[in-house]
Amino acid sequence: MGLNKIAVFGVLRGTMAMLGERQKVLARNIANANTPGYEAKDVDNKSFNRLLANSLQGKGTQSGRLAMQVSEPGHIRRSGAGAGAAKYKIISRPDSETTLNGNSVVLEEQVMRVAETRMRYEAAAGLYEKSMSLLRLAISRPGR
Repeated sequence: MGLNKIAVFGVLRGTMAMLGERQKVLARNIANANTPGYEAKDVDNKSFNRLLANSLQGKGTQSGRLAMQVSEPGHIRRSGAGAGAAKYKIISRPDSETTLNGNSVVLEEQVMRVAETRMRYEAAAGLYEKSMSLLRLAISRPGR
């Protein structure tokens, strides 16, 4: 039995993959803080949570795993895509202010989101590590 069949590991891997993608989006926002007309973006947590819930219930999946999303009709659907391969929906999420040149990135807000994402990632990684420790304890021989 592989770790892929244990739900908690799949959920944690999927969560860490989504948080990693969110860090990339936030880094792109920060890099474009002075680009005229740039609108801040973020990963849509609601769509990720629905995708994760559906995968746990066996809906909208390919062989019990998250199905890879296709953004263009010409893209090829890969069979057996795992949670890490899921395409997360990126949405516009303008910050509290927009400059005269149309840029909606507020560096302070982006840095706060980066810190929040890092803390959530570290919590998920810690839970993954603790779950692995419990699994190792469960399969070890008594007295060791």
